Amino acid sequence: MKWDNLITDYTIFLKLERGLSENSIKNYTYDIKKLISYLEEHNLSISPVKISNETIKQFIYEISKTANPRSQARLISGLRNFFDYLVFENYRDTNPLDLIESPRIGRKLPDTLSVTDIDNLINAIDLSYQYKGVNLGERNRAILETLYSCGLRVSELTELKISDLFFDEGFIKVTGKGDKQRFVPIGETTQKYISIWKGIRNHIDVQANSKDILFLNYKGKKLTRAMIFTIIKNLVEKIGLNKTVSPHTFRHSFATHLLENGADLRAIQMMLGHESITTTEIYMHVDRSHLSDVLNKFHPRK
Repeated sequence: MKWDNLITDYTIFLKLERGLSENSIKNYTYDIKKLISYLEEHNLSISPVKISNETIKQFIYEISKTANPRSQARLISGLRNFFDYLVFENYRDTNPLDLIESPRIGRKLPDTLSVTDIDNLINAIDLSYQYKGVNLGERNRAILETLYSCGLRVSELTELKISDLFFDEGFIKVTGKGDKQRFVPIGETTQKYISIWKGIRNHIDVQANSKDILFLNYKGKKLTRAMIFTIIKNLVEKIGLNKTVSPHTFRHSFATHLLENGADLRAIQMMLGHESITTTEIYMHVDRSHLSDVLNKFHPRK
């Protein structure tokens, strides 16, 4: 079997059986294509059915010269999943990565903003800013408020639809990784800013494929992920904030501030859309002082 044929079958498996998004599938196949490039560079004509453990180890050794441990671990994980699929489909008897260990990496702690940082960023937005007759200042405020108050991923924000807003019930419907949907509470302040933007949006000539998309550019098209990064980057520079801030920083801050104020970890997990509670537990590093408060408040022998 040729690489291309098996990769095509694998992508179909990831989409239909695993329910992964297009972005996730691209990441999985990117690792395989790096291996193929290595084989071509070294004139090694080996099919995925025949490739050996020794060839894989040599490939990873070459990668380790330029990639950090985290990148190596991701690569090994991606390849292991691919060859597990080949074993599952009976193309191979064994996985050539079974005896290959991932490098040890420390858990990366998320960057967070203080409440003051977030207030300063939002207050720095020029609410009168217009472009081509469209008030983008009000849109930008609604975007940052939604990122922070609902803990959304940037892709979830750009895909958020008007039909996903259930303000009377106090929730929004969010479509996350693998097209899995969840309901996230939304506060009255964020509802107000979104409503202001919706009033402005009503006067935009919206493109046919974006009729239900909430956040648009001045042309009436869905915003790109890059545009959200740019909006935040410009505000960070404007207030002189000496931190690396991305849309995901608002999501981390959302979880961190909830935890610091006594929110239940399981509830945070549900709002973030994490499949595993262990993913959410990374936020336990941020401020352990509240754990002492819980002990003092609830333990009978405090």
